[in-house]
Parts: sequence; C-alpha cells; structure tokens
Amino acid sequence: MSQPVLAMDEALTPRRRARVLPWATVMLGSLVTIVPVAASLPLLPPFGLLMLLSWRLLAPLALRLWAPALLGFFDDLLSGQPLGSGVLLWTLSFFLVDIVDQRTMFRDFWQNWLIATAATAMCLIGGRLLASPLGAHVDAVLLVQIVISVLIFPFTSRVVAWLDRKRGHV
Repeated sequence: MSQPVLAMDEALTPRRRARVLPWATVMLGSLVTIVPVAASLPLLPPFGLLMLLSWRLLAPLALRLWAPALLGFFDDLLSGQPLGSGVLLWTLSFFLVDIVDQRTMFRDFWQNWLIATAATAMCLIGGRLLASPLGAHVDAVLLVQIVISVLIFPFTSRVVAWLDRKRGHV
C-alpha cells in the first residue's frame, strides 16, 4: 500500500513549525557572524548564543537538553572557533541555566538578564581561553564584547518572546 503524498501546504504544520522555529532562529543568529562587517576589533556579540539563552530562559521546553551541543557545533563551523568549543561552552551554559532554574521558583526579566550575563560571559571567556594563547592582549576587547552582548540580550529576548507567541505550542 502506498503512502499518500503530502501537499506543500501540509509540509510545515503548526506542530512542526513550533518545533523548528527555535532551532532556525538560533542558527540564523549564528549566521550573523558571517555577515561582512568592517571593524578593527571583533565586537560582534554571539547572536546564536544569545538566541539560545533567550529560548531557554523564556520558553524552557522549546529546545531539548541535547540541542546546545548540535547548535554549538553549527556555530563552531561558522565562527572559526576551535571545533568543539561551542559544543562544550553552549552545553555548559545550558546546564548553568538549568541549575539556576531548579533553585528558583519564579524569575523576572532582571534575573533572566543576570543569568544570561553570567552564561554569556562564561562562554566568551571560555572561548578566549580555548582559542587564543594566554599571552594575547585581547582582554579589553573581550570585556567590551561581553558588555555589548549583555546590552543586546533584551533585544533577543524580545524577538524570542514575539516568535514564541506566534509559533503556537507543541
């Protein structure tokens, strides 16, 4: 017996769209790093990581526990970081959020912002330690990149909240 052929309209059902959208937005955030920007310093924040943290903090069940490993690998392929650093650091940041999530019953936006700040700083500092020698003088630039990332987090949270409302639920 043959299977019925799905029409193009049925290919992206609301349930499938609800599952794919978090993955797609994190991957699009990682793709921002390949946009050619003329700058003398690498100040572009890790948009993929910020989107991942926003999804985890605002819609905890949108991504599975193993998602940061695959998304971190995708980011490593695009960003030029040593292969596996995104896998490790994104997974550790996901676990950091998970630990805080277990300890707190309710959180407001300021607490989410603080959690994202800690996770982002941990990933950027860890990436610096893995990618460049300890004698390299990049700490001031890294601090500026952390500050820019922290200031952009409310924007990514707002985008994720809007997308979460539009996507429906699984």
